[in-house]
Amino acid sequence: MSSVFRCMAQTESVAVSLTRLGLIVVLLWIGGLKVAPYEADGIVPFVAESPFMSFLMNNPADYRAHMNPEGKLVPENRQWHQEHGTYTASHIIGAIIVSLGILLCFQPWLPQVAAIGGLLVFGMSLVTLSFLITTPQVWVPNLGDAEHGFPYLSGRGRLVIKDVIMMGAALVCMADSAKKYLRRRTAAA
Repeated sequence: MSSVFRCMAQTESVAVSLTRLGLIVVLLWIGGLKVAPYEADGIVPFVAESPFMSFLMNNPADYRAHMNPEGKLVPENRQWHQEHGTYTASHIIGAIIVSLGILLCFQPWLPQVAAIGGLLVFGMSLVTLSFLITTPQVWVPNLGDAEHGFPYLSGRGRLVIKDVIMMGAALVCMADSAKKYLRRRTAAA
């Protein structure tokens, strides 16, 4: 039985690499989607309700009257979002997310850059998790069912809670990159 655990223990390098790759794919994909209006429409409640991000929108208090259901085109709402900075905010957020994914890609050449990227992804995940406190739409609304509010996560809430995993993955990548950087530095000295 211990041979099985020895074999499992030897997968650490592969596991960290897969964790990094998964984090890069998610950051590049989700960040890249922020240029699509449907994705921007989906993040409106998070940005508008956030004390850290609402400044990105021109009129965050009025967003509820202009929310688009995912996949549904409401031209008047799209126009409102265009005029009030929703799409610009989404593009800025997307550029930041893609940039973080790119920082993690520097692991083989500049692990210190990847380590900083991991730390920044950790911080991004903390901001995202703050939406569980600031965004009412993360909880199932009271529409008659007894199961609503905390702890019942809505679709938006389930989207946010995944950042707990991203936070851990970011720290794993950060620590691995920092170790690699320090090993190189020690070897060069």
